[in-house]
Amino acid sequence: MKTIDELLEAGVAGKRVFVRADLNVPLEGTKITDDGRIRAVVPTVKALADAGARVVVASHLGRPKGAPDPAFSLAPAAARLGELLGAEVAFATDTVGDSARETVAGLADGRVAVIENLRFNAGETSKDDAERGAFADQLAALADLYVGDGFGAVHRKHASVFDLPGKLPHYAGHLIATEVGVLRKLTDDVRRPYVVVLGGAKVSDKLGVIDHLLEKADRILIGGGMAYTFLKAQGHEVGISLLQEDQIPAVQGYLERAKERGVEFVLPVDVLVSAEFPDLKTKAPANPTTVAADAIPADQEGLDIGPETRKLYASKLSDAATVFWNGPMGVFEHPDYAEGTKAVAQALVDSPAFTVVGGGDSAAAVRTLGFDEKAFGHISTGGGASLEYLEGKTLPGLAALED
Repeated sequence: MKTIDELLEAGVAGKRVFVRADLNVPLEGTKITDDGRIRAVVPTVKALADAGARVVVASHLGRPKGAPDPAFSLAPAAARLGELLGAEVAFATDTVGDSARETVAGLADGRVAVIENLRFNAGETSKDDAERGAFADQLAALADLYVGDGFGAVHRKHASVFDLPGKLPHYAGHLIATEVGVLRKLTDDVRRPYVVVLGGAKVSDKLGVIDHLLEKADRILIGGGMAYTFLKAQGHEVGISLLQEDQIPAVQGYLERAKERGVEFVLPVDVLVSAEFPDLKTKAPANPTTVAADAIPADQEGLDIGPETRKLYASKLSDAATVFWNGPMGVFEHPDYAEGTKAVAQALVDSPAFTVVGGGDSAAAVRTLGFDEKAFGHISTGGGASLEYLEGKTLPGLAALED
């Protein structure tokens, strides 16, 4: 795929450049609680603006139902982008209507505009090719060139991600080029031992990547809510912990395949449990109990890995040459259940390995828990996209950027 470096070399002064970014940041009202995805697109936007382009930034935010919804406005993200750029960013209050057309028409060379949430238009996410294509045509009218830099959305067959690049000369932005380069190091040229840490709530979200990684990884560590389906598959009581019983046969198959292939599968040896889920708003003390992973009381719920598991996982990461981590070890949003996730993050920081944090909640946890992002080899902006890439799937947004 052509990259933004080639575009900049050719010259963009006076050109309208549509940048499909990922500004899908978490909000509390209008307050951004994690601006990592906005910061990730700044190098691309700044490079284009500095070269004299008229930059039109577009993104989705949340899951509005194909119509305007003030709760999902990109206005806070546009304001934050302006702060990070140190320059005023114009904001269009619609996607392809009068405001968008007037805002883009009013851009001077080197200036930046953000148009409103793409998902306010049903054509963005439509499964109907014609409807999606019609919306892409309207977006294409706003620009001369297309730069894809929203890695967190490249696994979606959406109008601005998949259809629009085919209607304009297209290039990969700095972020996508970096993300793809990193993921290739996890698939094509892996330094070993290769250790994968998987957490998060549901086994079903990770089935494809586990299946694929059994052919690639040397060691797989499991935590988070998904661990309890693995423990149940081994015949252990898991109480009222998060459990996907329908996935137990698949999990048992993976454990057997791992044994046959010599892949070390590591599960928690102890967990923090409680009869009640913690209050994430007040952060009131939860007072959990630590129990062995094979001795969870029937009326208790596992909410984090325990201290012995933290030590075990740190030791299993200490000799790694490559580490991929996706998914927290527990309910890290509450201080009483953050230690497991913190321990894994610290083990990655301490490791000499090439370490990749696979986006989503893992990336949020790293920032929430106060770690220096530069201490990791790479922090992805796209959890779902990273996992699908590692599964070996064709990602629509990347395929659309290929020549």
